[in-house]
Amino acid sequence: MKHEYKPVKTCSTKIEFDLSDDNKISGIRFTDGCNGNLNAISALAEGMDAEALINMLKGTPCGRRKTSCPDQLAQAVEQALKPR
Repeated sequence: MKHEYKPVKTCSTKIEFDLSDDNKISGIRFTDGCNGNLNAISALAEGMDAEALINMLKGTPCGRRKTSCPDQLAQAVEQALKPR
């Protein structure tokens, strides 16, 4: 299922990704932000288990900010896992 998330307090303005029925992440796309770093994160996270991604990236700061694009991706995936 496709998901879209609006990050807060980061340079990226949108995160899109797919979450499969078995909770695997794919097709991660960031809008804006540090292109090289975000492309690398997207490539490394491709096919990763959602819980593993959350555990790895949640809480990652960016400079003095308490959040970052990776942290926001983790929050987006965490939100996508919540039952509706």
